[in-house]
Amino acid sequence: MNFANINHLWGTLIIEELSRLGADYFCVASGSRSSPLVIALSQNRRVKSFVHFDERGLAFHAMGYSAAAKKPAVLICTSGTAAANFFPAVIEASKKKLPLIVITADRPPELRQTGAVQTIDQVGLFGKYVQWAADMPCPDTKINPQFVLTTIDQAWYQAVRNHGVVHINCMFRQPLSLVKTSEDLKTYIKPLNRWNQSQKPYTDYVTGFESVAIPPRKMIAERLKAIKNGLIVIGKLANADEANLVLRLAEKLGWPVFPDVSSGLRLGQSHPNLIHYFDHLLLSDKILNKLSFDGVLHLGGRMTSQRYYDFIQKQSPSEYIMVLDHSLRNDPNHQVSLRIEASVTHFIQTVIGLIKPRKSSAALKVLSRANKNADRSIETFLAEDERLSEPRVARLVSQLIPEAQGLFLSNSMPIRDMCNYADFKGKVVSVNGNRGASGIDGLIASAAGYARGLNKPVTLMIGDLAALHDLNSLSMLHDLPVPLITVLLNNGGGGIFSFLPIAEFKEGFEKFWGTPHPYTLAAAASMFEVNYSQPICPKHFKKVYIQALKAQTSTIIEVITNRQENLKIHRLLGNI
Repeated sequence: MNFANINHLWGTLIIEELSRLGADYFCVASGSRSSPLVIALSQNRRVKSFVHFDERGLAFHAMGYSAAAKKPAVLICTSGTAAANFFPAVIEASKKKLPLIVITADRPPELRQTGAVQTIDQVGLFGKYVQWAADMPCPDTKINPQFVLTTIDQAWYQAVRNHGVVHINCMFRQPLSLVKTSEDLKTYIKPLNRWNQSQKPYTDYVTGFESVAIPPRKMIAERLKAIKNGLIVIGKLANADEANLVLRLAEKLGWPVFPDVSSGLRLGQSHPNLIHYFDHLLLSDKILNKLSFDGVLHLGGRMTSQRYYDFIQKQSPSEYIMVLDHSLRNDPNHQVSLRIEASVTHFIQTVIGLIKPRKSSAALKVLSRANKNADRSIETFLAEDERLSEPRVARLVSQLIPEAQGLFLSNSMPIRDMCNYADFKGKVVSVNGNRGASGIDGLIASAAGYARGLNKPVTLMIGDLAALHDLNSLSMLHDLPVPLITVLLNNGGGGIFSFLPIAEFKEGFEKFWGTPHPYTLAAAASMFEVNYSQPICPKHFKKVYIQALKAQTSTIIEVITNRQENLKIHRLLGNI
């Protein structure tokens, strides 16, 4: 191996070790100070790289990739505010427990706090939102090269073991390019002969992902047995096998299941224990009066439905058992009585053999009948309505999206409409969204990264303000190897606020919360060379969506709606 200088050598060690550990997708925002890393990346033929001019969008793209590929993407940027632009995605990845490797280039210590150009305090920049961080010294032949490799190995281990973000801040002095220097680098690198002659990482970690012992299984089984009228609540699950295990457990317990849209059980599943329209049913006093739960088993991440949390808080069950594969609290109502840190798969496999089969509960019978009636009523109402409403779009997408493709749901109304009005008789698809911090930012970029990680077509459902916030990321679609179909619901502002009590504040509501605007994305689609359609009725939407699926090219399908009409349709649906 020939190196021009010590910066080039360290950059090569960092990229090569990440590659050996399993990193194969590097997301780069161009800059000068990060050149030693990017030169090494360009010289490594085993890895893929993605370049984008907007660090904020790039970071969300990397996070979307990690969510789909289930391993870290690597982010690289130069010094200064470039690093700060990663922060929103770092927060989201941290809250979603996604592995991500963030490498920021930095100025050397003698330039810190001197007023030097493009120099900020990058040490601890991301605060508590990273699992682990290292401030790498400037490359120096006085520092053993093994230090570089073991630092990278530890960073990878922390990201993968703890499902989180790690930050490596790399200081570089000049030269940043391939300028030849006089260091004896051949002698310097001799301690790495063993590593250099292999293709393995320098340090091997034995990782026990189920090493945290759950409480004694007999105790858990007894506490489940003591629940007379139980409810199973399902948040984000790991995969289809885990979803099937949940259904097996539900059959044994005879309890109803409330599946969040992100769970993998809301779409394409018709199991009799699943109450697909639970959020819709919780609007009915007639149904609520028949329900009384003394225990909840909550498996996986948090629920999208605020109506569920309001309902269960009023129910005040004596037992609330939660299973999550990390140690952080997920208990907004402060009701959890038993918190088990384990994967849902490990938990069910541990206790299911100790549970005796039960008859279907009275609540399951009530909810199952109501669920079937809701399905018929929603389908009839929407099919008879000539308008291309936002609930109708959600239902059409759930009916038309092909099996095993991806569905990425934006925050605010798109994810709620899909949860409430999706047809469960459609196909099984991979569902994701940015529900960690539930922000408006980076959603196009995240969906593009998710498509790249899945390596399958993805449909993104997004609102107009979120799309306008992330217009730069439309440039990612040009070279995306799989299509991203963006279903844009444009109601000319912040539609979700019309559903909130603040809508009664007439003096300032429209200006400060409604945030009206006159824009469509037709010109932006043209600028970024993305196909564009604006359907005017349900039949037209179905036609253009199917055409986009068949064309296998990224497309924006913009649906123009009216906020007041949208509110009216939702209220009518709530009364059926």
